[in-house]
Amino acid sequence: MKALGKLTTTDLSAWVQLAKIQAKQGRVTDRIPQLAKANPAWFAVHICCESGKTISFGDTACVFPLMSVIKTFSLLYLLEHLGAETVFGWVGVEPSDAPFNSLEQLVSDRGHPRNPMINSGAITLSDKLPGKDASQRTLLFCQWLNQLAGCQLSLDEVMLASVRLTRSTANQAIANYLAEAGHLENIETALDTYEQICCISGRVEDLALLGKLLACKNGCIEAQNRRIVNAVMLICGLYEASAQFGVRVGLPMKSGIGGGLVAIVPSSGAIACYSPGLDNIGNPVGAIAFVEALAQELQLSVFG
Repeated sequence: MKALGKLTTTDLSAWVQLAKIQAKQGRVTDRIPQLAKANPAWFAVHICCESGKTISFGDTACVFPLMSVIKTFSLLYLLEHLGAETVFGWVGVEPSDAPFNSLEQLVSDRGHPRNPMINSGAITLSDKLPGKDASQRTLLFCQWLNQLAGCQLSLDEVMLASVRLTRSTANQAIANYLAEAGHLENIETALDTYEQICCISGRVEDLALLGKLLACKNGCIEAQNRRIVNAVMLICGLYEASAQFGVRVGLPMKSGIGGGLVAIVPSSGAIACYSPGLDNIGNPVGAIAFVEALAQELQLSVFG
């Protein structure tokens, strides 16, 4: 067994080739026109180890929006600023077996979002971010992440314009229902904030640096908040496929429809991948295939 820090680009190249073959089964989303422009053959991986060693391979210059991967870090941000008791008064931590934008699930749960990794939970938390309006909230959040992780994220204005042009009717309906249930202070600010933070963009290296915040002890993040976020990722991070990959991979992971995926190897490091072809649930096929191969080969599962 090789530790994460002993990997070489030769090791990675074999797994990347395997992942690229699998990725052909995926499809680039066409719901947001700007996302649809991604090349399905793109693949990048960057690993940040606790030791400080980094290793990367593939199309690492690609810039992509974090989309739903950001949900992990808005949860972390609010836990750090407001505490777990407050945050989990707004959202639960229950896994969901419905699609990430399901209104039916929210209705059956009487307007209480099941977890922060699905849209109802993330829109609720977007309503609570510090700042006077959506733009200030996004800027403060992005600055916080860059300062803490040493990454270079920024808001992709072109992507945001594309998202606004094709605003999801499902998200609008979710926000309306949340407001009726008394969970949102301002529907428009909540949705605008949610759309903006999803368009925070960077390279695969930036995503790995964010993951490292959750993987390794540091003086910036409360250990308890790291544990909470990793646990929520493990049980909810890949939508209704979370349990399946919890068994197969055994690592906290979060995906986004932009093709990003981050996997946390506690006390060792973080693995970030970019692979824009998605499965029918909305998870990046190549990225998950890569992390699964790596986790099995190196016996990385948190369950020993």
